[in-house]
Amino acid sequence: MKKEYGLRVLFYLIGLLVLAAGLTLNTKAGLGVSPIISVAYSVSVIAGQNFGDMTFILYGVFVVAEMAIHLIRGRKAGWGKLWPALLKDALQFPLSLVFTRFLNVFSGAIPDFAGAGMAARLLVLACAIACTGVGAALSLNMQLIPNPGDGIVQSIAGCIGRSVGFTKNCVDLCSICVTCILGLTLAREIVGIGLGTVLAMVGVGRVIALFNHFTYRRILEATGLAPWKKA
Repeated sequence: MKKEYGLRVLFYLIGLLVLAAGLTLNTKAGLGVSPIISVAYSVSVIAGQNFGDMTFILYGVFVVAEMAIHLIRGRKAGWGKLWPALLKDALQFPLSLVFTRFLNVFSGAIPDFAGAGMAARLLVLACAIACTGVGAALSLNMQLIPNPGDGIVQSIAGCIGRSVGFTKNCVDLCSICVTCILGLTLAREIVGIGLGTVLAMVGVGRVIALFNHFTYRRILEATGLAPWKKA
């Protein structure tokens, strides 16, 4: 049991690291950033603020929104089920702080490819999409504390009764719209949105599906999360 839980934590941490690397690579490709963090990125560029700090603030907004959704739904679902959900929400604050520090570390270590050739930038973007999808799938599959960007999608999906995939697309579109409005209003140009944003919005979901297709069953069995083994 200890070995299985240890593997679960290990896979979770690896997933967060790979996810942070993927999001950073997306910004370094110079083709537009991942939709979910485009708001934080645009504000960091326009206001000259630290990208990791702006992402932490954005994640804080997501966590507060998650808690509000769970409080509203708690009246119907019963308060007995509410407290575990609120605790998991609250734990996303320290997770966000650590995760955004990873973003800063990767941002300082990975060079900027905005001035490179298109082929090199597309290759970096492909690596970014692959890392983001694998990292998101690995961390979410461990069923521990979700990254706020994924947590808000799960909370909204449960609230409106729609699939996570559909809800993520809606959240991504809303993020892109807010980013465009901020850019046009504050900088008179669109900041952070480009071809890479669109490709990430479509490609990350496909990478998650492909990764889970080949690894989901084995990983769940290795970490003791497989429901078919518990039955």
